[in-house]
Amino acid sequence: MSTELNNATEVAVITGAGSGIGRAAALRFAEAGYTVVVCGRREAPLQETQDAAAALPGEVIVQVGDVGQQADAETITQAAVTAGRYAVLVNNAGVGYNYGVDHPGSMSALRDTTAEQWREVMRINLDSVYFMCHAALQHMTDGASIVNVASGGGLRGMDDAHTYATTKAGMINLTRSLAKAYGPEGIRSNVIAPGFVETDMVSSVLDSNMNPFADEALRYQVSPMGRPGQPEEVAEAIYFMAVHGTYCNGAVLSVDGGSLA
Repeated sequence: MSTELNNATEVAVITGAGSGIGRAAALRFAEAGYTVVVCGRREAPLQETQDAAAALPGEVIVQVGDVGQQADAETITQAAVTAGRYAVLVNNAGVGYNYGVDHPGSMSALRDTTAEQWREVMRINLDSVYFMCHAALQHMTDGASIVNVASGGGLRGMDDAHTYATTKAGMINLTRSLAKAYGPEGIRSNVIAPGFVETDMVSSVLDSNMNPFADEALRYQVSPMGRPGQPEEVAEAIYFMAVHGTYCNGAVLSVDGGSLA
């Protein structure tokens, strides 16, 4: 991939950039010459992302913070504005099945989900999108772009993880609403809906006897391509929506190997 940006003052903010899809997206934007503000709750993984981008054209700035807290979202936004023109926001931060390992019940069906578990997953997965978008929209102008990373679970019902599925569905409709409200200002908002992607978020499944891709027949039911996606494949879709998809606004792009086909 070639460098596609000469103006290094164009800034992209990537939340949840310490691993998986977030890290891959940060590297994709840095490769294209963006100044990338990478944020997350833990500093060490963010520094690993920064180190991985050391040879790339774009600068990577580490900003530790919990985007589910308004004050931290505003601090991250200010770091982006200080660095240059706030051009791209990628809301990727969130929790999934691995969170349920350390927080039992948080990825359960509704009957087994407490009010506290509901509120906490909502805070991390959906409140964070509100806080980051609300702050970013105070500064974004014509040509800016928001890409929200949802899930195929936001497009269909799920047997469990009902709070998770609700946050992702909410993210999708919020994005569509942003597209209608701010499209006239030249600010595009779109969704990437990944399927089963090989990241830390699902490692508890892939590393167990419940791994659907270990079964020759079942793996094609999970994905017609018979394999999990890779973070880099989703990152490329994020980059397309943010930069090249100039007539995409309010769109939902499934990157799932055909799981929802």
